[in-house]
Amino acid sequence: MKIIKLFILSIFVSYLAITLGCGGGGDSTSEDKAPSATKTASMGPAGTATVSGTINFTGEAPRMRPIKHDAECAAFHEERVYPQNVVVNDNNTLKYVFVYVKEGISGSYDPPTEQAVIDQKGCSYHPHVFGVQTGQTIKILNSDPLLHNIHALPKINRSFNFGMPKQGDVRERSFKKAEVMVKIKCDVHPWMSAYCGVVDHPYFSVSGDDGTFTIKNLPAGEYVIEAWQEEYGTSTQSITVGDGESKTVNFAFGKESAN
Repeated sequence: MKIIKLFILSIFVSYLAITLGCGGGGDSTSEDKAPSATKTASMGPAGTATVSGTINFTGEAPRMRPIKHDAECAAFHEERVYPQNVVVNDNNTLKYVFVYVKEGISGSYDPPTEQAVIDQKGCSYHPHVFGVQTGQTIKILNSDPLLHNIHALPKINRSFNFGMPKQGDVRERSFKKAEVMVKIKCDVHPWMSAYCGVVDHPYFSVSGDDGTFTIKNLPAGEYVIEAWQEEYGTSTQSITVGDGESKTVNFAFGKESAN
């Protein structure tokens, strides 16, 4: 009997040693301790080159019909409000043209922590055209004391559509994939629209009240720059920039370039 007990005890001790030696004690397994096979994407380099330019308008500026607001939206405005699909500045340049590096960027770039903001104010989207990086948070505001809804219509990304019934409402969304451009509309007020350019790097800009744009901190290299305009489509140019170099790239749109 004593021999049997000693035999059983020796078996138990051997089993315990094997178990502990293989890492069986605790919750971790050999798979937990194995090095990850996933490769980390190389981060894109920051550079010192700059690309800037002007978006010129050719021909005669189109006559725009004022927006026919309903009564609740008309109350926000003392003067007529016009569509923003073609905004010709006083110096015969175009506002709201999205300009970005279409080809030539290498590596990956983390989205900025700063949020992009789009506001629903006076029954219009502000800004009408804007850009974000993939994964960057878009902060959506409603500054009007009435119901709006925001309906994104991407072709690649996941769409969203929700109401914002109260003044001061805030929602957040983001896009995971590059897409130029994503249309945004309001189903409550059909004249409301905006466009978002989604790229996977920080090299983009939107022309302003003077029709100019600037893309900073480009690494030295060869690039294709594309300009997008809501009514007139796209135009591209190829450039080469060196470290610390500044290049000027101008674009022109007009009726002859309409889609």
